[in-house]
Amino acid sequence: MIPDIRAEAPLRAAFRWRIPARYNIGVDVCDRWAAADPNRPAVLDVFPDGRVDVVTYADLRTRSNRIANMLRGRGVGRGDRVAILLPQCREVAEIHIAVYKLGAVTLPLAALFGVEALGYRLADAGAKALITNAAGLAKLRQLPETPPALDLVLSTDGADGAALGFAAALEGASEDFSPVDTAADDPAMMIYTSGTTGHPKGALHAHRVLLGHIPGVQLPHDFFPQPGDRMWTPADWAWAGGLLNGLLPSLHFGVPTVARKFEKFDPEEAFALMARMEVRNTFVPPTALRMLRGVKNPRGRFDLKLRTVASGGEALGVETFEWGREELGLTINEFYGQTECNLVLGSCAALGMVKPGFIGKPILGHEVAVIRPDGSVCEPEETGQIAVKRPDPVMFLGYWNKPEATRDKFIGDWMTTGDRGHADSEGYVRFEGRDDDVITSAGYRIGPTEIEDCLMRHPAVALAAAVGKPDTLRTEIVKAFIVLKPGHAPSDALAAEIGAFVKARLSAHEYPREVAFIDEMPLTTTGKVIRRELRARG
Repeated sequence: MIPDIRAEAPLRAAFRWRIPARYNIGVDVCDRWAAADPNRPAVLDVFPDGRVDVVTYADLRTRSNRIANMLRGRGVGRGDRVAILLPQCREVAEIHIAVYKLGAVTLPLAALFGVEALGYRLADAGAKALITNAAGLAKLRQLPETPPALDLVLSTDGADGAALGFAAALEGASEDFSPVDTAADDPAMMIYTSGTTGHPKGALHAHRVLLGHIPGVQLPHDFFPQPGDRMWTPADWAWAGGLLNGLLPSLHFGVPTVARKFEKFDPEEAFALMARMEVRNTFVPPTALRMLRGVKNPRGRFDLKLRTVASGGEALGVETFEWGREELGLTINEFYGQTECNLVLGSCAALGMVKPGFIGKPILGHEVAVIRPDGSVCEPEETGQIAVKRPDPVMFLGYWNKPEATRDKFIGDWMTTGDRGHADSEGYVRFEGRDDDVITSAGYRIGPTEIEDCLMRHPAVALAAAVGKPDTLRTEIVKAFIVLKPGHAPSDALAAEIGAFVKARLSAHEYPREVAFIDEMPLTTTGKVIRRELRARG
């Protein structure tokens, strides 16, 4: 934990990593609390009909032990990959804990994955077991062939064909289990990159990854935990953001976590859930926050108890930042990271460490800089690539079966991110866009973030993305893809108005010379815009 020092300079001076040589995530987030405070609420599982199951740490220990014994009895052992394809629910937490205690490796898979995406990850990871539901089984059956290493498939909806019933498989499994003695550097989980560019890669993480996340959770949540804190995130627990920014850190701190399955994010339902469940802390990706902005007078309509709102995954934007202060009455703390090395930059309103339009500063314990192609550090205001220095406890062990890709990720000891930005004289870092998202127009290099932030200020715009379109004269022109708010219809006049709106507020070389209206923005499962898909539309 970070010391409770409410001034940035002395806090940085006092912080030290304390990563033990032997460490197991499952023991930390479950067995430790089950021994000290067994009836402490761990997961609040909310069902569509409104019922809430309160899962205690004692429940988590009992269930995870039975799952670990069942998996071991069916041949799953140390280092084997166990895929989890389920929406937010208590079983996801129980399975993760069981697999960690077993010394195996979790492979979280998003419920929104299509058949091809699912098949690729199962085969590439060499998953030995898959725990899913009826919807997941339906996708599995559409694969041309079963992934070669997959020996065991279990369904929480009961036996179905070759899939065993999860509950039935647990019958008779012992509630006693001795966790495997793991090193902090032993593999614990493999999370695939979101695939904004290229083929997804399996980022293999060690048990220490959770401890590495702790300062990056505590600061953006203003010295988390505080008495009465309660966490919820709409982010899928299969994503690093949902799992390592929400579920596991909360369990580590003994903070109850709300689980709620959403078929599709609904801003009205999200506010209602936060009010009903007395959520105090939430991680909401920027795209979902922009959707929440469409709800009028949220504090007047909903009895919100929010203490902190954190956001990351893409640039938040000044407009959404200001909305948080005006409509929610709090500062949205932004943070930054990647699947390979998460929560390394961030803001903390409680420290006054926040600057609109900037992600924030390096989180305690992480060395982050903006670098040039030769690995030298950029001067203030000089644009370069955001990079993180190794060793770092939150950093991945490497890409699964891709040693060359792992080597290519580094320039010396700097892990490159592919994200462009600059730091100011105070050390705040501004995100400008991914390397391959930078638009080159008439000799200017233009990041999409500032353009998209400006587009979001137009009263007709619900969601916006800016990409480069090839142009014989300018190399590229800026093209904007717009999802309109209800009550606004696409037209040439509105397109011209939006272009002029940006031109008047930014500059003549940054405004979109083309505007296309679309019904739905293409997003990854992590809520990031898939700009390559927009570029392909021309």
